[in-house]
Amino acid sequence: MAMRLEELTPGTQISGLSPMGPARIIHVEWFGTAALKATFEKSAGGVEQVILSRDDEARLQPLNGAARSWSFEGDGAALRLVSEARRIRLAHLFDPYLAVHTSQVEPLPHQITAVYGEMLGRQPLRFLLADDPGAGKTVMAGLFIKELAIRGDLDRCLIVAPGSLIDQWQDELDQKFGLHFDILSRDLVESARTGNPFAERPLWLARLDMLARAEDLQALLTAAPEFDLIVCDEAHRMSATRFGDEVKVTQRHRLGHLLGQRCRHFLLMTATPHNGKQEDFQLFMSLLDSDRFEGRPRDRTQPVDVADLMRRMTKEELRRFDGSLLFPERRAYTAKYELSPAEASLYAAVTAYVRDEMNRADRIGEDTRRRQNVGFALQTLQRRLASSPEAIYRSLSRRRTRLEARLVEENPSVPTMMRHRAPGSLPL
Repeated sequence: MAMRLEELTPGTQISGLSPMGPARIIHVEWFGTAALKATFEKSAGGVEQVILSRDDEARLQPLNGAARSWSFEGDGAALRLVSEARRIRLAHLFDPYLAVHTSQVEPLPHQITAVYGEMLGRQPLRFLLADDPGAGKTVMAGLFIKELAIRGDLDRCLIVAPGSLIDQWQDELDQKFGLHFDILSRDLVESARTGNPFAERPLWLARLDMLARAEDLQALLTAAPEFDLIVCDEAHRMSATRFGDEVKVTQRHRLGHLLGQRCRHFLLMTATPHNGKQEDFQLFMSLLDSDRFEGRPRDRTQPVDVADLMRRMTKEELRRFDGSLLFPERRAYTAKYELSPAEASLYAAVTAYVRDEMNRADRIGEDTRRRQNVGFALQTLQRRLASSPEAIYRSLSRRRTRLEARLVEENPSVPTMMRHRAPGSLPL
C-alpha cells in the first residue's frame, strides 16, 4: 500500500526511502503542497536527507510492527536455520578435529598427524604422501578433503586413481565420510548438458589411464574451472625415466603435469615413490614443483632434499594410541634341517636337470627373450623343489605333458613311435 506525503510524520517507519533497508522519519520540511525534504535515520545507522515529490509516493511503503528492528516478532524457524548454518560454518574454530568427529572412521595417530600436522597447514598444498602399504592413505585423503570442505576451502575436487581402485574409492568416501563422488565415464561425458561434465559437477573420480590416453578429456579438464584439490593415487605410475641425456616421458607423466596446473592443492599418494634412481625420482618430484626439480641433479650420489614436500613412514614406525606396533615385527631367519636319503637324491636329480637345461638355454643364441623365459621356468622348478616333493612332482609332470604334446605337434610320426617307448623314457 503506497503512502501519501502527508503520512510522513516524525517516528514513522517506511521502506523504499533508502536502498539500505527500512528507515525512520526524523523531520519533515514542506516546499509548498507537492514536495518536501525528509530527514531520516537508516536501519544500519546514520542520518540522511532526501527531497520527495508526489511521483515518489508509489515506492513508499509503511512498515507494520512485525518488520520493526528488534521486535522479536520474526520467523523463529528461519532464525534457527540461519544460526545453525552459521554455527556449522564456524564449528572448526571450536573443534580442530571436526572431520574426525563427523566421519565413520577411527583414525590412527599417524593418520591424524599426516592430515592435521603435515597437510592442513600448507597453503597451497603440494605434497607427496608416501607411507608404506596398509597405512590407510585413503582415510587420510578423505579426512583432508572433508576438513577443507568444512572450513570453506574446497568446493571442487578430482581424484585420479587406477581403474581397479575407483569403485573402492567411491564406496569408502561415501560410507566413511559422506562424500558423494561421481565416476567419470563416456556416458556422463556424452550426456553432459554443456558438453563438459567437469564444469557441471564439483566432485569427480577419474581413471588414470582413461584421462592419460584421451586428449578430448584433457581438453575438457583444461576448459573447466580450476579444482580446489586434485588427489592422485598410485602416483608412481606417472613417473618418467631418464636414459643418458634423453628423458622418456609417458602419457601418464604428461597428465600429472596437466593436473598440477589445474588445481590449487595437489596431493600425490604412493607407497613406492623411489625406484632407486635419483634422476628418475627428481623427474617424479617435478610434478609438484617443476621449477625446483628442473634439469639433472648436479650430484647424482646425493639424495634429493624433499623434506618439505614429502612424508614417508614405514610399517615399523606405525603405532596405535597405546604405543603398540600396528604391524607385527618381521623376523626372518633360516631353519636348517637334514634331508633324508630319498629327499637328497631328489634334490640332486632336480639340481642336475636344472643345471643341464640352463646350459642349453644359454646356447639358444641371440633369442634373448626365449632364453630368459626358459631360465625363469627352470628357476621356478627350484622353488617348487624347496616347497615340497609333491610340488616338484606336479611341476615335472606338467612339464613332461607339455613337451610330449609339442613333440607330437612338430613330428606327426611320433605317436606311433611313442607306443613302443618304455614308460618314463621320454626325456624331460
